[in-house]
Amino acid sequence: MFRVTTFLTAGLLAAGLMATPALSQTVRFAHVDPDDWQNSKKGAAAHVFKNIVEGESDLKVELFPAGALGNEGELVSQAQEGLTQVVMVSGAMSKICKAASVLDIPYTFPSAPVAWKVLDGPFGDELRAHCLEQTGLRTLAFGETGFRNFTNNQREIRTPADMAGLKFRVQPIPLYVEMVKGLGGEPTPIAWTELPNALSTGVVDGQENPVGVIYNNGLHKLQKFMTLDGHVYAADFLVVNDEWFQSLDPATQAVVQKAAIVAGTMGRAIQQWNTASGVNSVQAEGMQVYSPTADELAMFRDKAQPAVKTWLAGELGDDAVWIEKLDAALAAAQ
Repeated sequence: MFRVTTFLTAGLLAAGLMATPALSQTVRFAHVDPDDWQNSKKGAAAHVFKNIVEGESDLKVELFPAGALGNEGELVSQAQEGLTQVVMVSGAMSKICKAASVLDIPYTFPSAPVAWKVLDGPFGDELRAHCLEQTGLRTLAFGETGFRNFTNNQREIRTPADMAGLKFRVQPIPLYVEMVKGLGGEPTPIAWTELPNALSTGVVDGQENPVGVIYNNGLHKLQKFMTLDGHVYAADFLVVNDEWFQSLDPATQAVVQKAAIVAGTMGRAIQQWNTASGVNSVQAEGMQVYSPTADELAMFRDKAQPAVKTWLAGELGDDAVWIEKLDAALAAAQ
């Protein structure tokens, strides 16, 4: 009996019928935001993605928040190399897919719902396909970093004329330098880590960021005035290594795609909450907040857009056609 059982067991093993099930594939998901699903847009998106994927497939998702694997530029490089399968980034995408930089043209989107309509529609689909061809990264969904607004210590800003003579810290990105120049201010590129000291010592008079970033990092304690001009709407890109994605079976691909869309939507919701609650919070702590009228916003747009579009068209070369594509998509969405 022992010999028969042993023989049958060996035969079954040889046929693969008694093989131990393969261990689930582990997927790495990285971003630079805090690991806080209640307040962090990317943190919330990552946790939603993980729960859906693990609940509906054999994949396991390991999260690497708060820049644990590096800055955004390093994350997209890792994704391209297949070292990290999923990353959620914002500004880094335009550095590897130049066409994505058109989303940073100031005063393009009048509201978040219009931005969502453009990104989730034909324009967004075409941009995703273009960036996939350029980078090997598949954009599964768009999240949201939010609208950026000006703050300063000197005076209330209602029109571009009020920006004259004021020094504003900007990201070390030429597009932002051109924008502030066009508005009449004096742009000063300064690293994020040096911003609080620059504001405290008067190296610059003001800065620009989304409301949630301003409040959560205590910048409202260093500034007296905020103008809700929403000059740039920043999108998050939830991207995956396409070679890895194509290796999945169709059912698993569908789960990953669904999880990404829900994750992007969650990120947008958290960002909207951070903005709405942030405006009330900074006001409660003494900051003066001004919301420009439609006519005043038109003045900002007319000052900033020509300079930026001219500069960007020169940078994009053949990809400058994406400026016209975005304008057309925006008109259709509105």
